[in-house]
Amino acid sequence: MPKKGRVFSGARPTGRQHLGNYLGAIQNYVALQDDYDCVYCIVDVHALTTVETTQELRQNTFEMAVDWLAAGIRPEETILFVQSHVPEVMELHTYLSMVTALGKLTDLPTFKEKVAQQPHNVNYGLVGYPVLMAADILIHRAAKVPVGKDQEQHLEMTRTFGNRFNRMYKTELFPEPVAFNFGEQLVKIPGLDGSGKMGKSE
Repeated sequence: MPKKGRVFSGARPTGRQHLGNYLGAIQNYVALQDDYDCVYCIVDVHALTTVETTQELRQNTFEMAVDWLAAGIRPEETILFVQSHVPEVMELHTYLSMVTALGKLTDLPTFKEKVAQQPHNVNYGLVGYPVLMAADILIHRAAKVPVGKDQEQHLEMTRTFGNRFNRMYKTELFPEPVAFNFGEQLVKIPGLDGSGKMGKSE
């Protein structure tokens, strides 16, 4: 049976996978393989925007890959890769940054939230996070992207960046990705620290 299109999703290896990751994302990643061409990425470069030390990053990346495979990601039909292992992602990030207004990035609520959380470490990667996320998605020409509510604005920016690139370079290379809605399958697990959702770093 033909697949319904390409899905892309990525996750940061900032710690061990937990129940919230499984119920909120991983089990859906596994299910999507039946109907879509899936591309899943361990976004280790994104993780560098918030980690204090890189000592555990390699191990976290390895363990995330193992956990996803153990949960049912099928490498014979699904692409699973580490972001930093594909230099073309960083190259596209550079080109997209040339069509991106800085004010748009610094006005994002997610950027302001991260600045409040880590005022001692406001790096360019934090500002350029949506541009790199756009490169992740656009380079694979994904049609659908499973994202949480906090990432929907980034996905809207991805469409904007892709359209600007297409206009500037007179091409139709990048399609407009849309948010994939899991509907009732989407589960949010509260954090053990009383926060709104369970997180690896908390």
